[in-house]
Amino acid sequence: MDKRLLEIIVCPLCKGPLLYRPNRQELVCSPCRLAYPVREDIPVMLEGDARHLDDMENP
Repeated sequence: MDKRLLEIIVCPLCKGPLLYRPNRQELVCSPCRLAYPVREDIPVMLEGDARHLDDMENP
């Protein structure tokens, strides 16, 4: 992922910052507890495509 993109991209729901997890290819929003997939270096910022984080999973 482009570092410049990571600096400006935010969660589409709460507009909060996102944490990039390169090993899982996803962007995580801690407050919303959602993980947005990154496919072929393109973030998919649709709520319907996001994965809900488990209670045991640290954001």
